[in-house]
Amino acid sequence: MSEAETLLEFPCRFPIKVMGRVNVEFDLLVVEIIGKHVEVNASDVVTRPSKAGNYLAVTVTIEASSKQQLDAIYIELSQHPHVLMAL
Repeated sequence: MSEAETLLEFPCRFPIKVMGRVNVEFDLLVVEIIGKHVEVNASDVVTRPSKAGNYLAVTVTIEASSKQQLDAIYIELSQHPHVLMAL
């Protein structure tokens, strides 16, 4: 799919939601991975534990510059063993 075929117009604000087991440093891991591809500000990171407290959802809203950038972020997140899901 080329840039012209995506519904997004770049640059744009884009939320990336990542879920994993509760780990003291899971949120830092997510920010570190995404930070390799784009600047992440602390104010753009929101964490939320599951009801039972076993999982943590981390949402990082970034300024996405291209579909290729988003693809690279999702690939790297998905390959990490502590990441259960990336949306």
